[in-house]
Amino acid sequence: MQFIYELKNKENYRLLYEMSRKDLYIKYSGSNLGLMWAYIQPFLSILIFWFVFQVGFKSAPVDDIPFILWFITAIVPWFFFSDALATTTPSVVENSYLVKKINFKIILMPLIKIFSSLIIHIFFIMFLFIIFLLYGFNPDLYTIQVFYYLLCSTLLITGLSLITSSLMVFFKDISQIVSMVLQFGFWLTPIFYSITNIPEKYVTFVKLNPLVYIVNGYRDTFIYKNWFWEDTNLMLYFWAITILILSFGVWMFKKLKPHFSDVL
Repeated sequence: MQFIYELKNKENYRLLYEMSRKDLYIKYSGSNLGLMWAYIQPFLSILIFWFVFQVGFKSAPVDDIPFILWFITAIVPWFFFSDALATTTPSVVENSYLVKKINFKIILMPLIKIFSSLIIHIFFIMFLFIIFLLYGFNPDLYTIQVFYYLLCSTLLITGLSLITSSLMVFFKDISQIVSMVLQFGFWLTPIFYSITNIPEKYVTFVKLNPLVYIVNGYRDTFIYKNWFWEDTNLMLYFWAITILILSFGVWMFKKLKPHFSDVL
């Protein structure tokens, strides 16, 4: 598959890394704090949600785990997903001047945005480790699973971004549609609530959201100490839907790519 070959190409990998770093600095270059805003904004969101739910609503510990720990293990992977998908969707349109360059690999455009978001996400994963250490939770063998769930998130985002970024070239409303879907998805993902508290008749519907596997996985890694294969049905569903989305995304991007320059 050409997509896999391009990712294996060392020259493309170096280009991807360098352009991802450049993309981060360009995004925040007009502000005084610069790149710091990439970290400040998620921190402020976490602080606000924590204040509202724990201080305001006096949310009790979940399964004897402080609410803040239970909450941030879910909000951190959501930040990665939402930021990456929102920024990759317009990536081809925003870089229309590169589309007409024969030697430039257009498929790298959404991947650059994903890597930019990934850099921020890795920082917040380290932040998770620090917070858990402060609460007396030491890393153990289960914590290596964070790399597995990082892979799960990245592949799912890649598939979706290839679909949305290629479609937006032809339908400019895709960006607004993605924003609305992310708003609904935020509340349909068990970030503030446990899936065990959902009425049984709705559980199957909620589990159709592939992010449930990732969010639960981060909690299993840091809190519940469960291995990623223990919920076999959810794992098989996640990989089936992710492989389907990724395959369809690669096919669609390749199919529409020859027409990008005509439209842009």
